[in-house]
Amino acid sequence: MSELNPINALLAEVPFIVIDGALATELEALGCDLNDTLWSARLLAQAPEKIRQVHQAYFEAGADCAITASYQATVPGFMQAGMTEEKARALIQLSVTLAQEARDAVWQPGQTDRPKPLVAASVGPYGAYLADGSEYRGGYDLNRAELVEFHRERFTLLLDAGADLLAAETLPSLEEALAITDLLTEHPGAQAWITFSAKDGQHISDGTPIAECAAALANCPGVAAIGVNCTALAHIESLIKEIRRACDLPIMVYPNSGEVYDAVTKTWHAAACEHASSSPSGLAQGVERWLAAGASGIGGCCRTAPKDIQALAQWRRARSITV
Repeated sequence: MSELNPINALLAEVPFIVIDGALATELEALGCDLNDTLWSARLLAQAPEKIRQVHQAYFEAGADCAITASYQATVPGFMQAGMTEEKARALIQLSVTLAQEARDAVWQPGQTDRPKPLVAASVGPYGAYLADGSEYRGGYDLNRAELVEFHRERFTLLLDAGADLLAAETLPSLEEALAITDLLTEHPGAQAWITFSAKDGQHISDGTPIAECAAALANCPGVAAIGVNCTALAHIESLIKEIRRACDLPIMVYPNSGEVYDAVTKTWHAAACEHASSSPSGLAQGVERWLAAGASGIGGCCRTAPKDIQALAQWRRARSITV
């Protein structure tokens, strides 16, 4: 793992990074049932070829970076599902291999029309392991040292698998983000972006101002970028501005499609927001203002698809902002 920030290296070749979109949405479209505590990570054991297929679809759509299927993949979680510890570790590393294979099917060494895409290994929050929605609340019973211990094994497995960087994503608290930085210090040269889930335009899910988070992470070794994901479109511009006034790190944003999830009915529906009339209706509608606010990478989270990522890539090409 190079000490060079891979986000900055890619930004030297593109004006902004096109991140991929939702994995689960596309797996469900392929007929996969994800109603499981392991969510899409279950398919690492049952249908890895479909995960590879989705990664490839995003690369073909123009994504500069894929996020692996390890968000909800942990050794304890797999073992609770009846797998051996050895199998669990192998599946976590397989998540990186699948994304690498998909990239290799689309991009070849020496290719000049696009830079080599990145593989970012997803490190989901402790709340994802709990599978109770607490990644949107925070307030865990674990302290910082215990969070470090929870994340340590998967962190090491993903780095050893050869990911270009880690994507510590949907974090609901600064405490968990700082636990990630503690692990980065244990792995000199390792790089990670840290993105939070946010409840409004100024605060992450547990209520901490995102500007405070940005300031705390600004000079931490190995933090390649900061940002937000799995957050409503209406809040993205404000959140970018809050981050930018607190630090100079690249800012990665990959919001949801614009719908909200009803945990009771397990359905998605249109968001009811007082700013709906001025809020972007999708990724391509928000890209210009997000870039103006200071974003460095843009992609999609829940309910986004390759067509949304293709629209971002086309927007970049149409404005002669090309590699």
